[in-house]
Amino acid sequence: MTRRESRAGAARQAQAGSISSSSRDVAGTPRPLAELAGLRRRLASMLYESMLLLGVLALTFLVPYLILGPVAGFTPPGWVLWLHVFVVLGVYFVWYWRRGGQTLAMQTWRLKIVDAADGRIAGRGRCWLRYALAWPSVLLGGVGLLWAVVDRDRQFLHDRLAGTCIVLLPLPSKG
Repeated sequence: MTRRESRAGAARQAQAGSISSSSRDVAGTPRPLAELAGLRRRLASMLYESMLLLGVLALTFLVPYLILGPVAGFTPPGWVLWLHVFVVLGVYFVWYWRRGGQTLAMQTWRLKIVDAADGRIAGRGRCWLRYALAWPSVLLGGVGLLWAVVDRDRQFLHDRLAGTCIVLLPLPSKG
């Protein structure tokens, strides 16, 4: 069995809801498998995230340009505005994903982005790749989101291409 087949099988087991210690890390010690997050939960998190991003963009985009325009009489070209939005949102997402694997909305929905290969928090490069791939995935008619309907592990296309996956965190223990 190849490593890819092993990971795919493990991911299917995790998606089916079984948390097992049959997977082993590089040192050979058992590690639990995480449950892959469901499509509805991920879409709900994206909707909530879009509301939070309105505040982020208002603070980091709208306010500066409202000051620059009337005061300095400066209006940047459209491509500069789009680049500004892309960079601001990229810094927001990558900072949160690197900090703990979760944005604010993902914390609410108990979701976490991890590296598909080892289950750890994704590296900076992988996070930037995921972010960059998410733009066409969402903006081209949502084709990257619809990909989850036919994907064997129900992952978005940008997650599949970036080598990341979104897992569901267990409920916090009461006590």
